Amino acid sequence: MVEVLGTDLVQALCEEWGIAAEARPAPHARRRPAPSGTPLQQLSQWAANLHPDDIPCRVLKLAASQVLSQIASIRAGLEHPLGRMLISAFGHPVQSDPKNAAGVLAALGSWLNLDDTAYAGHLSNSTVAVPLAFAYARRLDGLSLLTAVVAANECAARLTAAATLGPLRGQSAVHTHLAGAVAGRLHAERAPAPVWENAFGLAFAMPNWPLMRAFLASDARLFNTFTPVRTAMDACDAAEAGLRGAPDLMEHQDGFLARFATVPLPDVITEGLGRRWHTETLSFKMHPGGPGIDAAVDCATEIHQVLGPLHPDDVEEIVVEASLYTLFAGKRAATYVTGPGSPLGALVLDVPYPVATTLLTGTFAVEDFSSPRVDERRRWQLAERVRLEHDVDMTRELFRSEAPFGEAVREAGPLAMPWLRDFGGDELVDLVGSVEMDGRDFSRSTKATGARVTVRLVDGRTVTRERLIPVGAAGPDTRARHSQLVREKFLAVGGSHEVAESVGRLHRMRARGVRRWVEAALMD
Repeated sequence: MVEVLGTDLVQALCEEWGIAAEARPAPHARRRPAPSGTPLQQLSQWAANLHPDDIPCRVLKLAASQVLSQIASIRAGLEHPLGRMLISAFGHPVQSDPKNAAGVLAALGSWLNLDDTAYAGHLSNSTVAVPLAFAYARRLDGLSLLTAVVAANECAARLTAAATLGPLRGQSAVHTHLAGAVAGRLHAERAPAPVWENAFGLAFAMPNWPLMRAFLASDARLFNTFTPVRTAMDACDAAEAGLRGAPDLMEHQDGFLARFATVPLPDVITEGLGRRWHTETLSFKMHPGGPGIDAAVDCATEIHQVLGPLHPDDVEEIVVEASLYTLFAGKRAATYVTGPGSPLGALVLDVPYPVATTLLTGTFAVEDFSSPRVDERRRWQLAERVRLEHDVDMTRELFRSEAPFGEAVREAGPLAMPWLRDFGGDELVDLVGSVEMDGRDFSRSTKATGARVTVRLVDGRTVTRERLIPVGAAGPDTRARHSQLVREKFLAVGGSHEVAESVGRLHRMRARGVRRWVEAALMD
């Protein structure tokens, strides 16, 4: 038995994750002066001083699941041919140089779209990758690792949310990882607040803006997290050496939000610090692929269980009804997806291919994105029968959810209307209606990126399945069983049962145990 670290830490992590204190905050949260200064300064002061006792045990437990889930994504990246090329260029993710390891871990976990998301952003590519690299190198115990992950989540999610109503979202909002990497490293190194302030200011001085052509049509997608993480590492080094960043960089008229947000939301950077946990908006990705495929693949899995493997000649059509969000992503990818040989950057955002594959095989896995599976003619023949349609009710439910951007629309209130109009026209403005902030916390957050899949066969039979919240996405089911879900995800990519089961003890591991656990998770 590993000795419990510290003294009575959050009632021994709520009696070993039994979470008797589920509905209440961390019982020993310390009192300290309220942060002051600009939003960036306030966030830095709060995060630099974040202690495990300040974090509700249910949030720490989510962070433990997040770590295992993202390690599963990294393992998947390791096994893909492009992942092996990345390693040949920059080394294995478990290496002695934590700055280089952080970039490799970030890249491997991101580009197959198996990375976890939240309100707001694809957080785990930096908020797990960087703390993992530095916990391994700096010999941190498990509770310190989890606290660094939560600190990084809160910083990255808040800075991303401030610019969510803008031209970049999802994986294209790579500035998320400037914040996540700075916070993940500096909390692991226990840096003081002034270093955080300057590192954030320097990292965001020249934020990345990805080109969609490169993102969809080339292997440059591998760098969508690698590059900002490397930038953040340089910013941390510079800040520790004494270089200064602009403390008002977020809200200044010549600053970050002025360039990256159509509707800037600077207040969300500090709103509810220590009370409103963005970590509770986590959604765990159970299938590779973009934001539109999850519920559709879940439905296709259920239909396969009813109909068995389908032959393309037996299918009249396949209709996938979904929200505007799914249609938007699918439309961007569709022009690049032309069958075998389609660029992976576009294929991971496509809806017809994963739905067709799942109807044929009953599952959709990382291996379906590489040869020989991706070259199978039947998959593409069936994919040609897939048609996407807009479902108004699903779009309405999407914007009632916190993630991916419903909460941002509520925060903006009437100011969100131009962004809504640009995203979906007057129809979307009318559909969303009057919105305003309602002061909710995130303990009951949801991500309703739903889908309805209907298969019509030539013999006249029709089978339909519908799911509003995908398996693993933020919602009641995930809150109840996220530990089970991420273990299944980890095992599905070849991870060991020992590592999967021991993640429940991560908070009790000493430094040597953490190093052995990371090695077993990534080097088996």
